Amino acid sequence: MSDLFQAAGLTPHAPAPLADRLRPQSLDEVVGQQHLLGPEGPIGRMAAAHRLASMILWGPPGTGKTTIARLLAKAGGYEFHQISAVFSGVADLKKAFEQARMRRQAGQSTLLFVDEIHRFNRAQQDGFLPFVEEGIVTLVGATTENPSFELNGALLSRCQVFVLKRLTEESLEQLLQRAEAAENRPLPIDADARSTLVAMADGDGRYLLTLAETLFSIGTDSPLNPTQLGQFLQKRRPAYDKDREEHYNLISALHKSVRGSDPDAALYWLARMLEGGEDPLFIARRLVRMASEDIGAADPLSLLLTTAAKDAYDFLGSPEGELALAQAVVHMASAPKSNAVYNAYKAARRAAKETGSLMPPAHILNAPTKLMKSLGYGDGYAYDHDVEGGVSGQNYFPEGMERRRFYEPKPVGAEAKVRERLEAWGKVRKDGK
Repeated sequence: MSDLFQAAGLTPHAPAPLADRLRPQSLDEVVGQQHLLGPEGPIGRMAAAHRLASMILWGPPGTGKTTIARLLAKAGGYEFHQISAVFSGVADLKKAFEQARMRRQAGQSTLLFVDEIHRFNRAQQDGFLPFVEEGIVTLVGATTENPSFELNGALLSRCQVFVLKRLTEESLEQLLQRAEAAENRPLPIDADARSTLVAMADGDGRYLLTLAETLFSIGTDSPLNPTQLGQFLQKRRPAYDKDREEHYNLISALHKSVRGSDPDAALYWLARMLEGGEDPLFIARRLVRMASEDIGAADPLSLLLTTAAKDAYDFLGSPEGELALAQAVVHMASAPKSNAVYNAYKAARRAAKETGSLMPPAHILNAPTKLMKSLGYGDGYAYDHDVEGGVSGQNYFPEGMERRRFYEPKPVGAEAKVRERLEAWGKVRKDGK
């Protein structure tokens, strides 16, 4: 064993990383997950009963998934066996299952912890099913991705899914205090820098302890302020994956903030996406959709402004063009809202599918040939511009189809005046019958 350490440039007594030295030794030492681990929490109850069910631990990095699995095995008297879906294949799974089978025959239960379980493909995930069903292993899978999207339904039906929360500022502060106690000295930072350090961790306890370990090693004589802290430590980008759940969560938050007329929240989610590296043109496309779906005729300028913001970004690029997107977001969030056009279009599509290939009424058909004139095409058409008020009130729906009302303008913004005009024109149609 000493040869292995020497080959790696270490000694058998080389100090472990701070995060590893501070790893909790019991479930009640785990911070930030009391909703799961407390006496009334589902995992806490399992541990107290010494009977574990297979489960999926879903949460952001650095929230304690691996630690919880280890402690559950310890509390329940299970043999802990860990594999990673990143580095393991079918041969590793077969070996793990065979070892678990042999332990079971000897009266020993196995907790199989699978890190990044979502990285196993569908066929590999199916391979767990018989061993979980027979109780050969108690499966604890860890994932940062939404299990609904990434895991087989059959596997999910055999596991409970528990959601771990990103660590709060209070929980992260607890970790800093434990780190200072372990090092027997305070961190070399002032109070403002301490708050900055917590913010830099972005809810990731392991990353916070990595940053703290770096600070303990700098050997400064005076506490660092936030500016000096930034010179020593590099703030990582917020957790964001442009093709996974976070991408959809944040664009949904932006959309609903605009719909909910909250320009401040909308700007925040816009900034979160841009800071995370989202393609601004993806955001621009969604803004155009919002302008049509949620604002519509209540503020027709929104559609023009969103398409102009897209053109402005194309012209300026980042970061200057991002201001045009922000302007569009603020305008739409502050504008009157109406989904009347959106609802009307959906209703019209349903009617179009129901009615099939009905022809327009003959009086609004063009008659460029003698045959078409002889068939009555164009007969009785009233040219609306020649009618008093500019509306003839003629029927423009297919013959044999009752008139339907799809568009119901709301009494807000520019649509309020549209509503008045349509009511007046509706009276003309009704009186003309």
